[in-house]
Amino acid sequence: MPCLLTEIFALRLGRQITSEDLGMPAVITPLDLGQEFTHTWQEGVATVTALWRADVERRRFLIDSTFAIGAGSVGAVRWLTSPSEGRPSGMGMRRVGRADIAAIHEVTRSFGELDNRFGSGRVRSSVVKYLDTAVSPLLKDGSYGDSTGKQLAAAAAELTRLAGWMAYDMEQHGLAQRYLIQALRLARGADDQTLGGEILAGMAHQAIYMGQPAHALDLARASQIAARRAGVQTLLASAHVLEAHAHAGLGDARACGMSLHEAECAFEARKPAEEPKWLSYFDEAYLSAKFAHCFRDLGEGERVVRQARRSLDMDSRYVRGRMFNLSLLAAGLLQCGELEEACSAAAGALTLASDLQSARSRSYAADLRRRLEPYKNERPVLALRERTRELTAV
Repeated sequence: MPCLLTEIFALRLGRQITSEDLGMPAVITPLDLGQEFTHTWQEGVATVTALWRADVERRRFLIDSTFAIGAGSVGAVRWLTSPSEGRPSGMGMRRVGRADIAAIHEVTRSFGELDNRFGSGRVRSSVVKYLDTAVSPLLKDGSYGDSTGKQLAAAAAELTRLAGWMAYDMEQHGLAQRYLIQALRLARGADDQTLGGEILAGMAHQAIYMGQPAHALDLARASQIAARRAGVQTLLASAHVLEAHAHAGLGDARACGMSLHEAECAFEARKPAEEPKWLSYFDEAYLSAKFAHCFRDLGEGERVVRQARRSLDMDSRYVRGRMFNLSLLAAGLLQCGELEEACSAAAGALTLASDLQSARSRSYAADLRRRLEPYKNERPVLALRERTRELTAV
C-alpha cells in the first residue's frame, strides 16, 4: 500500500488519485470511497476493507471529506428496497469460526465502554486498526459458509457502526457518514433488520446534529420501517424519538408531540430480554434525554428540566452521556430563569467535558458558554468562571 507521499506526488503532477494508487479495486473511485451502497457482497467487502485501509493510513481525501445528504438518502433507499442478496460466503484458506466472531463482539463491547467513558478521541484509531488488521482478513481471505457468513457480516457491521459513531463524536462528519453507510451495507449482508434500523437511527442522529432535520426525518422513518420488520419495540421507540427531534428542529411542536407519544407507546411495549444486548443503552434515562433535547429545541424550559433530571438517573459508565444530560439540564434551567442552579449543572458538565476526548462534548460546552454569555456579569456566572478556570473558559 503506497504511503501518503503517493498522494502528494500525484497532486504535484496535477492528476487525481486513482484506485491503483491506493491499492484498491478498480471499481472503486477513491474520492467517493464508502459513500456508495454497493450491489454485491463481494463489492461490499472490497469497499469496506479499502475504507478501513485508507483510514488507517490517514488518506487526505477521507480526512477532508464532508457530509453529503445524497449519500445517506441513497443508502437508506437501497437498504429498504434492495432484495435480499443471498448469503455471504468466503472461499479463502482460513476457516472462520465462532471464536473469531465472538472476539469481534467482545472487542466491540470493550471499545464501546471505553468510548462512553473517555470519548472517541482516545480509542477510534485502535478500532480502525483492529478492523483493518483483524476483521479485514476474515472477510477477504476467510472461508465461511452461509450461517457463519451472516454472523461475520453482522459482527463486522456492529464494529464498523461503532467506528462511524466515533468519527461522528470527533465531528469528522464525512468520514462518519462513509462508515455508517458501509455498516448498513454489511448489515444487509447479514440480513439483520434490527442492526440496519439501528444504523439508520445513527445516521438520523448525525443529521440532526448537523442541522439537517428534514434529512433526519427521512432517515428516522426508514429506521421505523426496519424496526417494524424486525418487531423490535426499543428500536421503534428510538426511531420515533429521533423523528420527534427532527420535527422539533423544524419547529413543528404538534408533530413532535405526536412522535414522542409513539415513542412512549413503543417503549412501554418493549421486551428487553428478547432484544439484542447492544440495544440495552436505550433505557428510560436515554429516552428522557431525547425528550429533553426535543423540548430544549422548542424552548419549553420546564419540560426540559423535568426530562433532564430523569435522564441523570443513568448508568455511571456513560460519562459522556452524563455530560450531555447535565448540559441539557443547565439549558432548561436557563430557559426557566434559574441562573444559579443552571450554573451548578453547567459546572458539572464542564468538569466532565475536561476529561473527555470528544468534539461533541466540546461543542456542548461551547453551547453552554453561548447560553451563559448574556449573564456574564452576574454573580453565579462569575463564580462559575472562577470555579472552572483551570478546566475551560466560560
